[in-house]
Amino acid sequence: MFLEPHFKGQRAGWIEVVCGCMFSGKTEELIRRLKRARIADLKVEVFKPLLDTRYDANNIVSHDTSSVLANPVERSEQLLHINTETSVVGVDEAQFFDNDLPEVCQELALRGVRVVVAGLDMDFRGIPFGPMPALLAIAEYVTKVHAICVHCGNLATHSYRLATGDEVILLGEKEQYEPRCRSCYAKGNILRLK
Repeated sequence: MFLEPHFKGQRAGWIEVVCGCMFSGKTEELIRRLKRARIADLKVEVFKPLLDTRYDANNIVSHDTSSVLANPVERSEQLLHINTETSVVGVDEAQFFDNDLPEVCQELALRGVRVVVAGLDMDFRGIPFGPMPALLAIAEYVTKVHAICVHCGNLATHSYRLATGDEVILLGEKEQYEPRCRSCYAKGNILRLK
């Protein structure tokens, strides 16, 4: 992919990342920022991975049921085909995209687009998830949001998988996952190994 140079007089673009564990409000925050951009009369385009059909095939939907229409795409390269008038691009569930997503976001920012990305920073194993580590490294702005640990009430930073299985991608909600703090996450994994 060719990164276009930033020309004098061109509007400045940047990358914002909203990350955290499941049930922490990532999508809710993404939707809030996109709605504010629309209130400012900016042209906004929103994308989500094609495989994420949990709530709706064509909308990004938060746990509190706020929603925004999105373009489901298979590859991050498809984000580059935005309208030339687009000022803001939103990306939800970034962890499910291919590893070209950071480069695509860089190119959009160099075109003068504000790119707002939301995704899980870690998978259920506590390992950085997909393209998220690279996105966090190149972003101008990073917001880490937290859920509440369902066991002790502290800030939750981990997505604990209740379901069995080793596959990294397992779409699910409260029947499959729960937010836990570092300590309760570790205790749960120790008990699971016994």
